[in-house]
Amino acid sequence: MPEARDLADLVRPDLEARGFRVFDISTISHEGLRPLTFALGEIVDRHRAELAATEVPRERVILRPRGPKKGFEIRVEGGTYGNVYRILGEKPVRWVQQTDFQNEEAVGFLADRLEKLGVEDELFRLGAVQGSTVVIGEGDSIVFDWEPTMTSAAELMAAPRGTDPRLAPNARRTTSERRETYYERMDAKAEARAEVEAQRLAAYREEGE
Repeated sequence: MPEARDLADLVRPDLEARGFRVFDISTISHEGLRPLTFALGEIVDRHRAELAATEVPRERVILRPRGPKKGFEIRVEGGTYGNVYRILGEKPVRWVQQTDFQNEEAVGFLADRLEKLGVEDELFRLGAVQGSTVVIGEGDSIVFDWEPTMTSAAELMAAPRGTDPRLAPNARRTTSERRETYYERMDAKAEARAEVEAQRLAAYREEGE
């Protein structure tokens, strides 16, 4: 602009006397823009340093991926005839409640669902063997003898080296045989509980006398 430099020279002393840094710039010729840019950068760097000295460091948030939940847990409990493997979890308990144990197809469907959930592999990992007592749910609930399915890793790994139990003759018990054995075990457990209760009452009477 005409006489712009003269006007700048006129007002510079007054501005500098007030403590301001003065830059002569021209947007047409780009004169003075580089020194102005560096000055602005210095202001930004100084401001950031002041903030870093006063700010409280933010706590870093660490995200740790978790594996898929099994949907069940197996608790190993001691018993008179060996370990009892108690299966706990919303799905297994609900499936048992929905199963008609008088229907062989329904029982087979339950076994398939438990196997797909990973129950059989977990039983094997905890040391269960064919015939081990397995309980689903709290209390007495549903008690049965564990018999691994032919497709489970548990049965295949337990087989002798060089053999495949899927090719062996079928010597597994029928459903009626398993049910009969189940009732016999339940009767034996009921008798054992009754005997313990009788002993407790007898001891109580002796203390009262």
